[in-house]
Amino acid sequence: MEESVAIARLKEGDITGLKVLVELYQIEAVQAAVLITQNRPLAEDIVQAAFLRSFEKIAGFDDSRPFRPWFLQSVVNDSIKAVLKQKRQLSLPDDDEDAELKALCRRLDETVREPEEVLQRRQLMDEIQSAISRLSPAQRAVIVMHYFLGISTKEMAVKMDVDHLIARLQSALEIEQSNPQPWEESLFALLSQTPRG
Repeated sequence: MEESVAIARLKEGDITGLKVLVELYQIEAVQAAVLITQNRPLAEDIVQAAFLRSFEKIAGFDDSRPFRPWFLQSVVNDSIKAVLKQKRQLSLPDDDEDAELKALCRRLDETVREPEEVLQRRQLMDEIQSAISRLSPAQRAVIVMHYFLGISTKEMAVKMDVDHLIARLQSALEIEQSNPQPWEESLFALLSQTPRG
């Protein structure tokens, strides 16, 4: 069943259409939410809630537009809100969450075969993770939307206030430019090669 048929079924009240959308977008949505929240269980909860909310609000969805950007924007927004809410609460870090994010980053490239390349790739991924973790949730969201989800800057500008988006990008870039690292070129090359669902 195609996305458009699934959406039509949902609009008729047939929940079987939701199964198709879950199959199409769940993995990508969870990965994006994990990259922003750095917490897999929280990311899974966010995505589940986003699917349920999309079912509840599907009547207002414009059929002439693709579902993916509309849905993923919802996941990104909810991920940012969840991180900001968590920051207001006192909690101890969970080593399992950090390990899951590292595992996700290490799976980005399965083509590495040489042991030296594997070691270099792991070191690079650790440095990338460290750089991304220094960004605010909103800045991480912009990086995830553009490089991981493949949302163009034009699409982001339509969804967000353009001035606000530019400020977020500049802020993220200023942080990295004020602390230059030798791996920056590799970061952008790697992120531009990341599979996009």
